[in-house]
Amino acid sequence: MSFKTIDEANQAVIDKIVQSAPFLLDVVPSKSVIKELEGHMLLHAGPPIAWEDMTDPMQGSCVGAVLFEEWADNEADARKMLANGEITFAPCHHYDAVGPMGGITSGNMPVLVVENKTDGNRAYCTMNEGIGAVLRFGAYSDEVITRLRWMRDTLGPVLSQALQTMDDGLNINVLVAKAIAMGDEFHQRNIAASLAFYKEVGPIITRLSIDETKKEEVSQFLADTDQFFLNIMMAAAKAVMDGARMIEEGTVVTAMCRNGKDFGIRISGMGDEWFTGPVNTPQGLYFAGYSGEDANTDIGDSAITETFGVGGMAMIAAPAVTRFVGSGGFYDALNTSNEMSEICISQNTNFPVPTWDFRGICLGIDARLVVESGVTPVINTGIAHKQAGIGQIGAGTVRPPLTCFEKAITAYAKKLGMSN
Repeated sequence: MSFKTIDEANQAVIDKIVQSAPFLLDVVPSKSVIKELEGHMLLHAGPPIAWEDMTDPMQGSCVGAVLFEEWADNEADARKMLANGEITFAPCHHYDAVGPMGGITSGNMPVLVVENKTDGNRAYCTMNEGIGAVLRFGAYSDEVITRLRWMRDTLGPVLSQALQTMDDGLNINVLVAKAIAMGDEFHQRNIAASLAFYKEVGPIITRLSIDETKKEEVSQFLADTDQFFLNIMMAAAKAVMDGARMIEEGTVVTAMCRNGKDFGIRISGMGDEWFTGPVNTPQGLYFAGYSGEDANTDIGDSAITETFGVGGMAMIAAPAVTRFVGSGGFYDALNTSNEMSEICISQNTNFPVPTWDFRGICLGIDARLVVESGVTPVINTGIAHKQAGIGQIGAGTVRPPLTCFEKAITAYAKKLGMSN
């Protein structure tokens, strides 16, 4: 496929985004869909990174994964395996997957399976563990490992059975359209979407021919986990953006992610190539007893939500979250979304925002507009403690370094023969 202009190519990319149809099909062990995870391999968030360059929370997540998989039975042996090359590392994005915070995914962890029915491609993401001491923030206590094994043995199989009763899976676009009208922006606030998801699967779970204790445990977990839909949104956004980047031309940003060291982006015209810059530290509000000195640098694949057009890009959709991320009040949220629309090609009318006079969410971050304006995308994010195991200590916003976009545009110009 060839286009006369970059604008034509970009329009084709965003048309694919608008026409996308992500459906949640199943929950399965990750190694059943990512064959490389049958061995001693871990997927991580962000662009490629070596063990020695990982921040403490990501290393802690790796330790937890090794203990979960029973490759080692104590922390010392786990760290030895991780440091001496017995474990292979790769970005989630390289295997059609995304992971929150540390992003660590191992073979027996259950993953959500989302298919973009428009293009037939699939994407995967681990399930949300809830709050407190959790693997994604680098915790690896017995409590964390026990919960992960419950998710493997109970939560995953029960949700799989529930989803199998649906002929075509669960239409995610419908849930997103409902929840954005109820005040979610799908990165820091997923309360409405998580409840809408529970509304769909809850009655099915009650009818399954399984142990009553499992029904009760799963139902209670879903009712308690306000951020459960975040991971569904991440997998859906990944599936949509991977479908859109099949165009292989243009300057639309198709991925944004971070590993604690580097912030990486991809654009449609440069395929799988990463363009990176030094990652920033989120700015926001901290829980009692913590401050910016305790904060880890930015981390996680969850910025795929902003790439799709929600999260910080749709701050105006979620007035209830603005104070939580330290962005001020309603008019600050309005100014943020208005600013974000200036670096995007269009708006996605599939998802109208009532508090934005029913304008659609931002659609198609154009790396050219970012470079021309110097305005970088706003990303809503949780703030992790720089020490593994302590967990989330606040919430805020962060922006990618401009250099990522400059490198991407320079490379694409060279590809088109437009540079010396």
